[in-house]
Amino acid sequence: MKLKQRIAKGLIKLLGWKSEDRFPEIKHCVVAVAPHTSNWDFVYGKLTSMAVGRKSHFLIKSDWFFFPMNYFFKWVGGIPVYRKKKNNSMTDKVAQYFKEKKELCLAITPEGTRKANPDWKKGFYYIAKKANVPILLSYIDYAKKKACIAEKFIPTGDEVADIQYIKNFFKNISGKIPANFAI
Repeated sequence: MKLKQRIAKGLIKLLGWKSEDRFPEIKHCVVAVAPHTSNWDFVYGKLTSMAVGRKSHFLIKSDWFFFPMNYFFKWVGGIPVYRKKKNNSMTDKVAQYFKEKKELCLAITPEGTRKANPDWKKGFYYIAKKANVPILLSYIDYAKKKACIAEKFIPTGDEVADIQYIKNFFKNISGKIPANFAI
């Protein structure tokens, strides 16, 4: 076990949380993380990812990649998004990125915001479909103090039914600010 993993496991335990990854063997996936109601979600999500030995990545505005923050965000798995360039769709770019990498687990919050939003963004779904990778449904449950990569979901192509299934998966999970979570 690597030092980073041991430290993360120790911090999770010290904070009174539990972490679990039911699919450690999957090397390419989109990790749909919900609910996303607080900036603390990043902390618990990243600690969980490190504690279970999974190197997860996330998309972040390129504006954050300035010295010295660029080193920090690269170290924790940040992938810069250059939103000013409009030549290809973001889902196409990320799907291509999956093909170029030997291993890539990309964490995305489907709500797209920390405020209540029943109209989830579907980019995570389109990326998984285009890259032909599974979606791992992952939650951060503040009521139970547990973060878990809990279920593997393969998009069927029926977008409406698939998104509804995914939303229903998260319906009994408590975010840090429950009023900010809407399905």
